[in-house]
Amino acid sequence: MNEFTQKQISALLSFVEPDRFSTGRSNRKLHTHDISSHVGALPAGIIWPVATGEVSRILAWTYKEGIPVTPWGAGTSAEGNPVPTRGGLVMDFTRMDKIIAIRPQDLQADVQPGVLRKELNRQTGRYGLFFPVDPGADASIGGMIANNASGVQTIKYGATKDAVRRLTVVLPDGQVIHTGCLAGKSSSGYDLTRLFVGSEGTLGVVTEATLKLTGIPSHHLTTVITFNDLESAAKAVSLMIGSGLEPAALELLPPALIRLMNEAKGLNLRETPSLFCEFHGISKPALLETADLARELAENCGSASFSFGIEEKEREGLWRARHEAWETIHQTHVGKESIIVDAAVPISLYPEMILFSQKLVDEHRAIGYVFGHAGDGNLHVVLMGDPRDKKEWSLLEEINDRIVGHAVELGGTCTGEHGVGIGKRKFMEMEHGESYELMKKIKMLIDPEGLMNPDKIFF
Repeated sequence: MNEFTQKQISALLSFVEPDRFSTGRSNRKLHTHDISSHVGALPAGIIWPVATGEVSRILAWTYKEGIPVTPWGAGTSAEGNPVPTRGGLVMDFTRMDKIIAIRPQDLQADVQPGVLRKELNRQTGRYGLFFPVDPGADASIGGMIANNASGVQTIKYGATKDAVRRLTVVLPDGQVIHTGCLAGKSSSGYDLTRLFVGSEGTLGVVTEATLKLTGIPSHHLTTVITFNDLESAAKAVSLMIGSGLEPAALELLPPALIRLMNEAKGLNLRETPSLFCEFHGISKPALLETADLARELAENCGSASFSFGIEEKEREGLWRARHEAWETIHQTHVGKESIIVDAAVPISLYPEMILFSQKLVDEHRAIGYVFGHAGDGNLHVVLMGDPRDKKEWSLLEEINDRIVGHAVELGGTCTGEHGVGIGKRKFMEMEHGESYELMKKIKMLIDPEGLMNPDKIFF
């Protein structure tokens, strides 16, 4: 459905103020793609709700009309998760961005879905608290909940699902429900909150969320550890995790990516396989003891150098460069698009996964950067090519398929943090087997008409 009738336009304008609904082509075009190479169908219109009641009334109407609805957050998804595939209505939550309450005594914040992660942390920082889930991008909280986003600090603080206490959800037919509670734990019934976290808007729309916050660490220590080869670096990861060091972040970067970061960000890092580690603690002496143990473990794995005591400005530059790695890769390869591998495996098998992926990229002489959130076994391979060159793009898809297939064979997953969206649907049955059919039944039970974010997760 690519165009609304005048009658439908009049109905939609009755739900919101005139400036919060658009059928303008430029607005519609902007909502056909996220940061991935996936391009969707032109939606018939965009609507910007600001309250749960509006969302409820809109969805009740669209369901009766048989109109597909695609929720939209900040557009930073990497798998086409918020891209409309059947036109219809895009529900853009960027104006539903209120921080409803911060309750420092409970370490909690109540927010609307359009709140951006960095703004939430600016506000909670006044109380010495922060929302620790850090995917790098300044994503919206609603989008992070939809994709169960995580990032560099997952190893210590968990993913989005670990930080969500309570949700207000509008179901496809407009019914409003509340899941979870404010308590720190509950054994009451099915965990519906976890059902909606990671459902990518296919079961309903989150309009309010209560999030768990944590105290801003009083001290942090960043280390850069270099190795002569990827295998040694990857082995050091599982050794550090198994030792109980509890790093807040543990990232693996290859020489090729470090070279790009040096050139683009003016860094002076050794262009050799490296681990970026960060530790959080209550005192500097405690962190120095941790650093000494980390150095000893790294040396046992053949580390070439170990540096710590990095100044704050340099530390911020290092992590900014890591967060912006995807952008740096794209800026280097102008005119090319990416396929992003987002597999995750058990930590003991991470070295095998890294070597398998690097060997595959090298054998095919593809443009590919192998790195990732090593501390939780999350592997990223950014493969660059021209989608218009069918031979080149087909090769990248083959590499992607083989890496993901190997990860699943090792007991891992096709997506550690980006969600399924459009790009990972083909792996779902392979990974989940018979439980994939149960997922489809849950989808059909809640959304029998298949109108909520269609063609995501499922074919």
